[in-house]
Formats: sequence, C-alpha cells, structure tokens
Amino acid sequence: MSTAYSDTANSDASSAKASRTWLKQQVADIRPWYRGAVGCGLLAGLATLIQMGALAWVVDRVVSSQAELVEVAGGVALMVAAIAVRALAQWGQEVYGQACGLRVKQQVRSRLLARLQQLGPVRLASRHSAGLASQLVDQVESLEGYYSRFLPQMILAALIPLLYLVVVFWLNWLAAIWLLIAAPLIPLFMALIGMGAQRLNEAQFQAVTRLSGHFLDRVRGITTLQLFGLAERSVEEVSDVAHDYRRRSLKTLRVAFLSSAVLEFFAAVSVAVVAIYIGLGLLGYIQYGPAEQLDLFSGLFILLLAPEFFQPLRTLSQHYHDRASALGAAQGLVALLEPTADEDVASERSSQERDAGEGKAVVPGAVTLVDVELRHAGRDRILGPLSLHIAAGEVVALIGPSGSGKSSLLQLVAGFIAPSAGTVRVKRDPAIAWLDQRPLIIQGTLAENLRLVAPSASDEALRSALTQAGLTPWLASAPAGLDTPLGERGIGLSGGEGQRLALARVFLSPARLVLLDEPTAALDPETERHVIAGLTRLAASGRTLIVATHHPAIMAMAGRVFAIERGRLSRVERSTSAREMNS
Repeated sequence: MSTAYSDTANSDASSAKASRTWLKQQVADIRPWYRGAVGCGLLAGLATLIQMGALAWVVDRVVSSQAELVEVAGGVALMVAAIAVRALAQWGQEVYGQACGLRVKQQVRSRLLARLQQLGPVRLASRHSAGLASQLVDQVESLEGYYSRFLPQMILAALIPLLYLVVVFWLNWLAAIWLLIAAPLIPLFMALIGMGAQRLNEAQFQAVTRLSGHFLDRVRGITTLQLFGLAERSVEEVSDVAHDYRRRSLKTLRVAFLSSAVLEFFAAVSVAVVAIYIGLGLLGYIQYGPAEQLDLFSGLFILLLAPEFFQPLRTLSQHYHDRASALGAAQGLVALLEPTADEDVASERSSQERDAGEGKAVVPGAVTLVDVELRHAGRDRILGPLSLHIAAGEVVALIGPSGSGKSSLLQLVAGFIAPSAGTVRVKRDPAIAWLDQRPLIIQGTLAENLRLVAPSASDEALRSALTQAGLTPWLASAPAGLDTPLGERGIGLSGGEGQRLALARVFLSPARLVLLDEPTAALDPETERHVIAGLTRLAASGRTLIVATHHPAIMAMAGRVFAIERGRLSRVERSTSAREMNS
C-alpha cells in the first residue's frame, strides 16, 4: 500500500514538474511582449510612487504651512502627470499581456494540430474526438491568463514592493520592518492554497473531457438508444455527469474566493497596523526608535504607500488561479504533445532512413518498400518482411482475406503509421489521396465538401470532377446545384453517392498517388459500376493507384495483383486471381 502510494506521489510530482517546465518553455517565443508587460508594470509602479509622494507633499504644505494653491501648483501638476502616466502604463501592461496570451495560444494550437497530423488517423483512433476538441479549445484557452496576467505580475510582485520598501525604510525603518514581516505571509498562503487549487483544476479538466466524450457518444448513438427505449436513461446519465462537473467547478471557485478573502484579510490587517503606528507616533504616544521623527509628510507618505506595497501581491493572489488552471491544462497538453517511446524509435528510424536515402530522388507517385515490417505492441508481426517497388502511373491491386494486412500496408504507404523495420520511400508532396468505404462528409454544401481538398477550385472545376465521378445526373436533379446542403456523415446522400463524392474529391486533388481501401464494398451492382468507371478514368489520368479489393473488375484494371497472406506479399497471375475470386 505504501509503495503504491509512493509511486503515485512520485508520478504526480514528476507530472507537475513536467507541466511547469513546459509552461516556462513557451515564454521563449513571447519575450518581447513579456518584457513590455513587465516594463509597463514597473513604470506604473514608479508613477504611483511619484503620485503618492506629490500628494503627501501637497497635503503637508497646505495643512502644516498654510500654503496657497499657487505655491503647491507644481506638486499638483506632478501628481496629475503621474496619474496620466500610471493610466497609460497600466493600459500598456494590459495590451502587452494580452499579446503574450494570444501568441502562446496560437503557437500551442499550431503544435497541437501538427501533432495530431503526425499521429495520423490510426493512432488517433484510440483517443476520443470530444476529448481532443476539449484540449484544443478549453485547455489551450486556460493558458491565456497565466501568460497575460500571472507571469508578468509575478515579476512585478517582487520588484515593486521592494522599491516601495526602500522608500519606506528611508522614511521610517520601523514601519519598513513591519511591512517586511507581513509581506511573506501573502505568498505563503498563496502557495498553500494554490496546491489545492491546482489539483482541483486538473480534476476539473478531466471531468469536462469525460463530459464531452459522454455527451458526444450519446448524440452519435441516439438512434440506437431510441430503438431500445434507453433515451430517457441516457438523458439522466448526461445530467448526472453534468452535475458532477458543476460541483467540481463550484468547488474550484469556492477555493479561489476563499483564498482571495484570506489574503485580503492579511493585507488589510497589515495596513491597519501601519496606520495605527503612524497615528500613535504623530500623537507622541510612541517614543521608540524613529517614531519621534515622524511628521505629516513622512507619515502620510508611508500610509499612502502601505496599501500600494501590498497591492502587487494582492493582484498576484487574484491571478493565482490562472496559474493553477494553466498547470492543470498543461498536464493534459504535455501528455498529448510528448511522443511515446515507440514514436521516438520510429522518429529515429525515419531520420536514419532520410540520411541513408539522401540524394536519392523519389519520383512523385512512385512507392518503394525495402524489407518493411510492422508490429503492434502485444501482438505478433502483422506484416513483413516485404519489399515492393511501384512505378509512377501504375495500378496495383492488393488481395487477401480480411485481417491479412491490406489496410495496414496502405496505412504504411500513406504515412499513418511508421514501420517497425525497413524503409518506406514515398513522395508525400503535394499530397496522397485516400479513399475508403466510409468517406468523410461534413455538414455544409456540396461545394464546401469538394473544396476540402482544393479550397481555390472554381465552380467549373467542381462540376468537371463530379462528371468524372459519375455524379452529373444527381447534380442535375439537385435543385440547389453546388449549393445543395449535405448533413454530417452524408445525410442526404446514398452510400454510393457519398462514395462517388469522395471520388470526385480525388479528381480535384493534386495527388499523384491514390490509395483505395475496399472502395466498392457494400455497394449495389449499379453503384459499383459507376464507381469502377470513375476509377478507370482516374487510372487513365496517369495517377498511381494502389487498391485493396476483392472485386474482379478492379483487379482487371490493375497491371499487377499481389496477395497478402500471413503478412507476406506474393504476386498473383491475373487468371489465377480471377479464378480465386470467382470460386
């Protein structure tokens, strides 16, 4: 039990350290704006010092010396100028701070999107899309307060009170000592409360990720749930999860509000003690130390500076929940951004392959596999070793029983997964086209779905691609033409029409290499005929086609047919493969 607890504690400490290190690393790209925020904050602090000094001098002159307004005009003008400079400096601090937060969010989101692209659809299949969306939106948004408010204020909370302390020490060292004693109490309580707030924020982010996935799963399966009479029960489940998230959110807010109240209490008590000391000293009740030297100017100046001495620390405490929130978000972001051990090995192998293949030109559309093997953790070897060269413009068919590795081989060529051994040489610039049994169709118009692969394509190019895919009759019958609305996952289209829409996207794509995974599976004969006709036109356009299929017509298109069995690749004569398929 104690060993397990120790391991958990060490893991949490390691995770927290990694999160703090990652947050510090993001500062490297925003240093100019970060320094601008700190510089403006220091200017505001200096202007405040001048403002309070001028105010104390004016009051002292008017009360003690019965000075006229003309005699203190210089002090009033200085005070007004200090107020203006302070306002401008605070505005500049806000602007620079917001720039820090926005730029960090932009760079983190860019890295996240690049990371998701690197992982590919195979590795991402183990992660819930709602959880990824929550990380990309909510957790990244939680970083803004840390960089725009907390981080600059942390420097200001150290420098500005030190500046004020030097001035107070020059005026009255006894008052300065009390401020020096009281000041550490605020950071101490901030640290104690902040540790609990960080754990609450981590739990809150995990809860909202679970809530997102839970809700999305129920929405996707609403038809099945309705058929089995479980819709009401699902509503209750989502409600329970939402109430759990609400309770966690309120608990986090309760800690934040209570911490602010405690810190405000200590700051108020400290200012009150200084005020009592100054008042009793001016009245002559305190004879110890520099109390006898107090006059209206020094006493009022110290009294005005006392709240300002604690203000940077109080502001830091108000923003301390931004730090806790950022640490909670960083834990999930670091886990997503950092490569696993398997990925490190694959990356190192890929780097070695690039070094080995440097200077060897790769023809667009050509594919070369050299002694390629593929293994998954906890499973036997799936593919390999196998070697294959496919020339640009060639059509190759892959056949074999389900689970033999056809899809895995296509995923290797596409770069969705890295080989466990061997080399894959493919030119993935400008793109590789992918077409499987379940094409992606988004909610939007027909034109918007087509322009996913060619954002700048003209309407004429869209119509031409639809014609090549055999969708001209459907387009003619659609009243809105290219502006016909389509639902998510192809609502409004039959399975064959969705497949031909995906085929039209391939025609629009500049990709020279096209990978097709069972493109005619689960289609009726008439739709099959249209899709195969489109594939024939695609092959005639000079593109390289690698097709995993069981269909004799597609095999007849291929220049070569390869069978995959037990992870090995063997060439099959066309007549032999046709007899096998017919039997």
